[in-house]
Amino acid sequence: MTHTLGVGRLIASKQLSAFFQPIVRLADGAVIGHEALLRGPAGTPFEQPHSLFSQAEREGLSIELEHVAAHLGITAYATAPRDLLLFVNYSAPAIRSLGSPDHDRLLSNLIDAVAHPLVIEVTERSEIGNLQQFGTVIEAMRGAGYKVALDDYGVENASMSLWVHLAPHFVKVDRFFIHGIAWDALKFEAVKSMVAFARASGSQLIAEGIEHHADLRIIRDLGISYGQGFLLGRPAARPALEISRDASSTLDSQQIAVYPGRAHSDIRANKVHSFLDSVLVDAPPLTVRSLNDDVVQLFNLHPALHALPVLDAGKPVGLINRRSFMDQYALPYHRELFGRRPCMQFANREPVVLERTASIDQVARLLTGDEQHMLSDGFIVIEQERYLGLVPGISVVRAVTELRLESARHANPLTFLPGNLPLGAHIDRLIASGATFVACYADLDHFKPFNDRYGYWQGDELLKMAATTLASACEPTRDFLGHIGGDDFLALFQSDDWEIRLHHAIQSFNLSVTDFYSAEDKIAGGIGGEDRSGRQAFFGFVRMSVGAIAVPSFAARSAAELSAAASAVKRLAKKDSIGFVKLDLVEALCDR
Repeated sequence: MTHTLGVGRLIASKQLSAFFQPIVRLADGAVIGHEALLRGPAGTPFEQPHSLFSQAEREGLSIELEHVAAHLGITAYATAPRDLLLFVNYSAPAIRSLGSPDHDRLLSNLIDAVAHPLVIEVTERSEIGNLQQFGTVIEAMRGAGYKVALDDYGVENASMSLWVHLAPHFVKVDRFFIHGIAWDALKFEAVKSMVAFARASGSQLIAEGIEHHADLRIIRDLGISYGQGFLLGRPAARPALEISRDASSTLDSQQIAVYPGRAHSDIRANKVHSFLDSVLVDAPPLTVRSLNDDVVQLFNLHPALHALPVLDAGKPVGLINRRSFMDQYALPYHRELFGRRPCMQFANREPVVLERTASIDQVARLLTGDEQHMLSDGFIVIEQERYLGLVPGISVVRAVTELRLESARHANPLTFLPGNLPLGAHIDRLIASGATFVACYADLDHFKPFNDRYGYWQGDELLKMAATTLASACEPTRDFLGHIGGDDFLALFQSDDWEIRLHHAIQSFNLSVTDFYSAEDKIAGGIGGEDRSGRQAFFGFVRMSVGAIAVPSFAARSAAELSAAASAVKRLAKKDSIGFVKLDLVEALCDR
């Protein structure tokens, strides 16, 4: 069998060949070049490059195989249009060998590449070692007219330090980050940071492993310049000069991607360190051997300190509040009586100690407890049992309040749906891109009387059901659902069948809502309560009303204009017998 011959025999018998996968400019779908890929005999264990290079390593022929692969790719690419780029893969040892005195590879293997602009991809197969020395070789290659690409960025040996040191023309983002990015907020955030760094460094990004239309929309909207993957073109013996109509349609579409959002816990968790660090006070500690006179001396040296911690073998065991201590110490003869006594006499022996990684929710729960002395004493902050400093109670209250207000603008704390800031940002993107979309303002009729009758807990449960029901009408990668506040929601649809799914959601909610009523109120068909004027009235079951606005391409001018129009259509929907009204944007603006 062929695989018993080994890589050396395959090279000698010329049974290896080159395949080419297109690299595409995402702005217009044009093929700007190809990556040369090595293939062994079809139907053998050595057909794929991974098997070939693994066997070559066992035979000690890794570098030889890389040079053969480059030569085959360059030769087979000779008939391609002259303006296309050819990307060839080289590991660090193979690149170093190009410039070595013993192997005149730079000319003998790459001379034919003069017909095409050549890009040397630095692969992750081996560590580079001495970066400075390697950089010298790379500069020599640049001097010979070749461009440089950093392959598989984000994994193995492709690091940011290598990016900074080599200053490559191209950086290929590894498929790990691209595959499923439309549904993975962490991958999205990682790639977004790469985009920002690429802009700062002048490198062009190439997204590898594009296989899904949703992923393609995300990377296009992030501003990544180029893409590569099965969706854009599979490896083939003849270089493809066009991408599929399917992929081209996605790139040409004015629809925008819905960026994946983080869970509510992530929104607050990523603020933990900055939250505690921003309010941390560097207070000098006392020890259990310190005297009350020492306390007075420290308070006099640090007049802004609200308290002092007491440590025993480096661990917090007490907290001395300035005001309560001074009130006691200022009494007649107390200084003479207690000045030389241990400071623990006036200390709170059960201080609240916080780990630096304590969550905001944990701190907030402490503040809502019955022990009001926490506000005046504050908290001792530690990290791995090491004392860091103090946090005044009032500073914590202020920080928690500000942070929760900020979080509420980004994500509603009840439903965890995006709040007003991400909603506005998404509307701005829709308008700027010229996307055709539908804005649907959803509201719950008779919610206030229900809330008054059954209480806020039941009201919150009803709102959560409304959020879940509306979310079921949305296609996550095309439609965006946000919670404006209270019982108001805004859905931004780009999917074609939005109306069918929305009607189904409305009907589902209106049927399920009766489960929240008592048997007596179900029989009555509603509840009694006060209207907005304070008069007694009868209210039917809570009902979902939706006002929909069809927004043609480039018809809307701002998020504020759209919000006002949607609010006007919502009011019409509340008066409608079925609770649904649809207008185009011009009609909606006229009805305001």
